[in-house]
Amino acid sequence: MSAPQPDPVEPDSPRGAVEEFRRAEDLLERRRPLDALKALAPLLETEQAAASVHLLAARAFLASAQFRRAEEGFLRVLELDPSDHYARFALGRTLQRQSRLVEARTQLRMAAAMDPRPEYQEALGEVSANIAIRADRTGGA
Repeated sequence: MSAPQPDPVEPDSPRGAVEEFRRAEDLLERRRPLDALKALAPLLETEQAAASVHLLAARAFLASAQFRRAEEGFLRVLELDPSDHYARFALGRTLQRQSRLVEARTQLRMAAAMDPRPEYQEALGEVSANIAIRADRTGGA
């Protein structure tokens, strides 16, 4: 007699959604952001109110240098959960990568005020210093 086979996991089932999310997390951790985005695609449609899904997708967009899409994703997370300090930090980094330093500084200030982690403080200091350098180069303009 053979061992019972597990039930197949339907992608629309809660268990299937969790497994796909975990798979996408693993892919992103292994530096495969485009594959992670493929795994997340169905979840982004079915789990539109899930901040965690949008956050993972935004991180994958950032890791694949799709900065506008990453920005949109982090903004969606903040719509769903304005208290998410990590989304503010990541949005600040995304804006920084687009050379939008003043906007980046605003987000990084909020993230650091919400949670004074050293990496948030360091990012804020880095962006502030770059803004000061730019101002010196342009004569304070």
